[in-house]
Amino acid sequence: MPKFDMLSALAIAAEVQTGQLKPEQALALCEENIASHDADIQAFTSRPENLLAGKGPLAGISIGVKDIFDTHDLPTAYGSKVYANRQPATDASLVSMLRNAGATIAGKTVTTEFAWFQPGQTRNPHNLNHTPGGSSSGSAAGVAAGFFPAAIGSQTGGSVIRPAAFCGISGYKPSFRLFPTVGMKHFSWSLDTAGFFAASAADVAFVAAACSRRELAVNERDTTAPNIGLFTSAIDHLIEPDMAATIKQVTKWTNAETVRAPDTIEAAHDAHNCIQSYEAQLALADEYSRHREGLSLKLRDYLKDSTEIKPEDYDNARRTANRARKSSHGLFDTCDILLTPSAPGTAPKSLKSTGDPAFNRVWTLMGLPCVNIAGMTGENGLPLGMQLVGPFGKDREVLQAAHWLEKIIANRVGK
Repeated sequence: MPKFDMLSALAIAAEVQTGQLKPEQALALCEENIASHDADIQAFTSRPENLLAGKGPLAGISIGVKDIFDTHDLPTAYGSKVYANRQPATDASLVSMLRNAGATIAGKTVTTEFAWFQPGQTRNPHNLNHTPGGSSSGSAAGVAAGFFPAAIGSQTGGSVIRPAAFCGISGYKPSFRLFPTVGMKHFSWSLDTAGFFAASAADVAFVAAACSRRELAVNERDTTAPNIGLFTSAIDHLIEPDMAATIKQVTKWTNAETVRAPDTIEAAHDAHNCIQSYEAQLALADEYSRHREGLSLKLRDYLKDSTEIKPEDYDNARRTANRARKSSHGLFDTCDILLTPSAPGTAPKSLKSTGDPAFNRVWTLMGLPCVNIAGMTGENGLPLGMQLVGPFGKDREVLQAAHWLEKIIANRVGK
């Protein structure tokens, strides 16, 4: 496998600002990497003929856009044959925010079918026989391969954090509704959350801050250690040996104390499944009714089964979710941030599965901000990812803690 060099959005922006690098030169570097390696990685569904540099804090920064976000100048097909060659008239709100900040759209990136489980063609840059994760497959793989310094995706279950973990990059799932989903194809409106990918926590925070004008950027000089709690729950039996050893090591480095999941949060795992399934069969009701043959058999069966969910069961699941959200405040009584696995282990050796989102669903359901921490590897040489989770609305604090932990890991692993 070739060795890929990820690009730093912060470094590019700094060089552009000081005149050391022209925005067009930064875009050309990405183009060279794409031309050399995308035939193997297959991160894109469509690309513009020419990349034009914008003006603003993200000038010279090319962005991969998951193909469930509308773009006025590129097709948006949601990973589905039903929408092949569909050309929107307008950009999704988040795409407009990026363009207005000076970013250049490098292309539309591969998503699983309707951002669910049916994989696309993208491969993991660390090993082409392994999944890059999903559903934001092309966005995560493209950052890892140096095709663009940043990308956007979405998470309904684990579709930002898990692919970031499998590809060894930073993935940031914001607090629910912090970033708009207008112009994004919905699968489950109570869960769908727009997110970001970049090489590091500082990079992903910079891009998110620049396009939103929110105070999300990390302070590079702040070395304050956050008080981290190790989150444990009933699904910990799913943790694979490599991940268990990594969590144990990082817990030692950070002096993390155990925080046990209360019953209200344990119950939320099933609530997530019910809410997602009920809303999906409504969100895709027309596709299932009039374009059923264009759907994968797996999705057809899922939507058919989901129609059996009763409205009262959905309402009960939402009540369970609300109880979990309220009880989540207590998770941070003795710590600032929680540490959990991003996935059971490294990326599975398969292109027919995108991996297990078990360690992501409950945080998506509760709308809490999460950041994948890269820097550790399994015995097979593939990346292992851990996630930091913070209180609702404390996105900057989670990003700052992620930056701190990345530095700790880099110092320890490098010795």
